[in-house]
Amino acid sequence: MYQIDAEGWLEPARRCPSENFNARPPGCAIDLLVIHNISLPPGQFGGGFVHALFTNRLDCRANPAFADLEGLCVSAHLLIERDGAATQFVSFDARAWHAGLSCFDGRDNCNDFSIGIELEGTDVEPYTDHQYRELAAVTRALLQRYPALDAHRIVGHSDIAPIRKTDPGPAFDWPRYRRALAAREA
Repeated sequence: MYQIDAEGWLEPARRCPSENFNARPPGCAIDLLVIHNISLPPGQFGGGFVHALFTNRLDCRANPAFADLEGLCVSAHLLIERDGAATQFVSFDARAWHAGLSCFDGRDNCNDFSIGIELEGTDVEPYTDHQYRELAAVTRALLQRYPALDAHRIVGHSDIAPIRKTDPGPAFDWPRYRRALAAREA
């Protein structure tokens, strides 16, 4: 279903390029996938606010909940919305700014070696069938493109920043997601 082109862009995902990225360290293999969640304002979906945040166009006066986001420069590689629509902000080959202060398997700075996928959602509201289907399809494309990445190196943001982050939260059905991956791999 999905393919990743020679420049690290997912086809046929929508492209919405962000300036919030830089180069990965030389020789650094992509070997971690981090699953996040996001909703702006918190608990609300749609409205284009996430796209605006990742492209530095969010009007932080539009909602009191945005006050803490003023001047924040963040991005994810990909956002999967409630209806399954996928938007890519940063090439998978580049270093998106999604993980922040983080550590995995004794290695700090997870942005250096990871891909970040945001699911439009919250820690406590179930994710949609569309999101699970698209996330599994995207993950399969990533596993095919990046040989150092495998199904055992897929984690939540809470796994790499446990003191700061809780996403994707208890509402994310890890067994369902892993079954969806295995079903297509068999």
